[in-house]
Amino acid sequence: MQTEIKLTGRIVFDPPDFTSKHAKQSSWKKIAMVNIGSDVSEYYGWFIKKRYNIRLTPPLRKAHITFINDRVSDTNGNWELVKKKWNNKPIEIIISLDPRTDSANPGSDYHWWFNIPEEHRGELHAIRLELGLSERPYFGLHMTIGRAVDLTPDENFILGVEKAKEMNVEQSIYIHKLIKENFIS
Repeated sequence: MQTEIKLTGRIVFDPPDFTSKHAKQSSWKKIAMVNIGSDVSEYYGWFIKKRYNIRLTPPLRKAHITFINDRVSDTNGNWELVKKKWNNKPIEIIISLDPRTDSANPGSDYHWWFNIPEEHRGELHAIRLELGLSERPYFGLHMTIGRAVDLTPDENFILGVEKAKEMNVEQSIYIHKLIKENFIS
């Protein structure tokens, strides 16, 4: 059985701000990511729904790998030079198809993701080193599949009628516990 896949994406420095939080942080934070440019997060989110009965909301920026999410002050001042060298360049990314979740951590956001195996992180870490960023990214290199959120399915919506919500968060916590205790994989 295949446990890794290769995806091709484009490196994007200074992606557009999608939220007010992004806009507020853009004065002191630098971001670079690999934009996969496909619905691969939704595709694997469908498998999480079928296998574990958890509906995930897809990432706001679609399928991507954020490899720089650091303070401007932590870089070596070569942002524009490195950006000119790498921005919009294609890159191949290998991801492990072993889904991960943080659902057992109190206060977590109940994300599900795929890791980039350590042996396939070299090129992205090399770009970080060009900027003087020797530390690994705080959340590691990964591609988010989605986030478990309790919600009312749209197909059951009736104006003025309160409907029960899907319990995606509790289900995510339960599945994470079963995975950690090796009852399922």
